[in-house]
Amino acid sequence: MTLKLYDTATRSVRDFVPLRDGAVSIYHCGLTVQASPHLGHIRKEVVFDVLRRWLEHKGLEVTVVANVTDIDDKILAKSAEAGVEWFAHAYRYERELHDAYAALGCKPPTYEPRATGHIPEMLELTQALIERGHAYAAPDGSGDVYFDVKSWPRYGELSGQKVDEMEPAADADPRGKRDPRDFALWKGHKEGEPLTASWPSPWGRGRPGWHLECSAMAGKYLGDTFDIHGGGVDLRFPHHENELAQSAAAGKGFARYWMHNAWVTMAGEKMSKSLGNTALVSEVTRTYDPRAVRFFLLAPHYRSTIEFSPADDETRGSLAEAEKAIQRIDSFVERSLALVADGVGTADAATVEQYGAFAAAMDDDLSTPAAVAALFDAIRAGNQAIADGDVARAGLLAGAVAAMLDVFGIHPDAPEWAGQSAGSDLTPVVDGLVGALLQQRAKAREAKDWAAADAIRDILADLGLTITDTPTGPRWSLEKR
Repeated sequence: MTLKLYDTATRSVRDFVPLRDGAVSIYHCGLTVQASPHLGHIRKEVVFDVLRRWLEHKGLEVTVVANVTDIDDKILAKSAEAGVEWFAHAYRYERELHDAYAALGCKPPTYEPRATGHIPEMLELTQALIERGHAYAAPDGSGDVYFDVKSWPRYGELSGQKVDEMEPAADADPRGKRDPRDFALWKGHKEGEPLTASWPSPWGRGRPGWHLECSAMAGKYLGDTFDIHGGGVDLRFPHHENELAQSAAAGKGFARYWMHNAWVTMAGEKMSKSLGNTALVSEVTRTYDPRAVRFFLLAPHYRSTIEFSPADDETRGSLAEAEKAIQRIDSFVERSLALVADGVGTADAATVEQYGAFAAAMDDDLSTPAAVAALFDAIRAGNQAIADGDVARAGLLAGAVAAMLDVFGIHPDAPEWAGQSAGSDLTPVVDGLVGALLQQRAKAREAKDWAAADAIRDILADLGLTITDTPTGPRWSLEKR
């Protein structure tokens, strides 16, 4: 393995060495399904989807587990406001999450466990922490169980904080705690909460704390020690800090590498439901090409913040530029496929210089900006090869471009994008009509009737079509306005 990744725990770029040769295990924190997913959520899915595709491209077997938190204070509050059962509320937004995965071409996780399906594992972990002296039941009879932060000297190692400098945890009534920074492992059932949102436990009916869920589910499906744990940078503290503390205190090795992607911001603020500054995936992908939205999210480095704001012309331009990038990609793919259809094969992508630059960038902590540059270098060279009539060179570059697009998850012919192009059923008709006009233009040029040829070109240009003359004939592409 030549891959290097930035490890949040050590605050350094490290060589990535899998726990098991030929295989990689990844856990990334999924959504609390309380409302519709926005771009801030789905960036994490795109980042880890690209990581997974790159690892698989390198020949590794990748197991990805991403949980669904389907029981939570916010779910209970929002379902009560909506007047629906909490589980129906959660299931509605879980389905929207899956729709968002599909809309942006993300492969589904290997497994997607729900918190409510793993109560026994959570109770077992809580009991183990109590027995080891790292957790305690609140003495007030509430049924709450807390992790004793002061009992674990390593607490704060992931985020680099000192316990004495931390703010009190805000997830429960502090009256039952030994220390205000202790966090809830188990929450006793409270009056007014649905009885269906509680399960029997040695401490009375209740439900799991948010942090406990991921430790239990990661351990069940990936083992006590696994390769990569990831999520948005906002989860580093307290969520991931607490996961690490409770898992390590229970005697588990837990994650060997920690990866965190940066936020998507609007007007400089983290995109969040609580601020109301969200860009819903369902809305954005109705306005913009979904592949362009995916490109917009993956093109910056995953540790860099992305600014998105529909009211900002510059930001809208960024999405518009992403759509133009997709059009350039599609134009080259179409032209190169015409060469392949004429019997020109593609060689191993690794023989192409631009692919080497792409691979080096991806191995350097998923440096997608440099990888994107390599992709468009290959497209420029491929277009030049087509213009020069060098079909062998064009075929080589077409193979390299296809490999890069597969890693990015934006190849137009990939199964995940099938049927997503608006008006795709009319493509053969449009192609035939444009082809007929191009034939007329060709005849006019042969007859040296330049006025007629230019008139046809201008008609097509007014419709937003760009005509490119190549050694194998004219090609057309649609420029989105």
